[in-house]
Amino acid sequence: MNLLLNSLIIFIALLHAVFLVLEMFLWTRPMGRKVFRMKQEYADSTRSLAANQGLYNGFLAAGLMWAAISGQYSVQLFFLCCVFVAGVFGALTVSRSIFWVQAMPATLALILLSLPT
Repeated sequence: MNLLLNSLIIFIALLHAVFLVLEMFLWTRPMGRKVFRMKQEYADSTRSLAANQGLYNGFLAAGLMWAAISGQYSVQLFFLCCVFVAGVFGALTVSRSIFWVQAMPATLALILLSLPT
């Protein structure tokens, strides 16, 4: 069970590393605009906001990697809850698809984390 949980946590960390790259480095480029369905003008005007958001996703990725490597329940719980809350907030304020991409994998990991070992 621990292998499955750690694999899921690492997968979620990698997702957040991809979000970091998209938001910090590709936001105004064709790939970033395509992923987020933006026009160039909007991407240009929100570039610094996206970079800030990307940085936070990088912190989540680092914390999730720490959680997977350390195996500490409290670290895993904290960072998975952070991702879940961010995903729910994004779903409520930006797009429902954020729930499925961000909050749902965290929910699955939280369920695994809550199972007896």
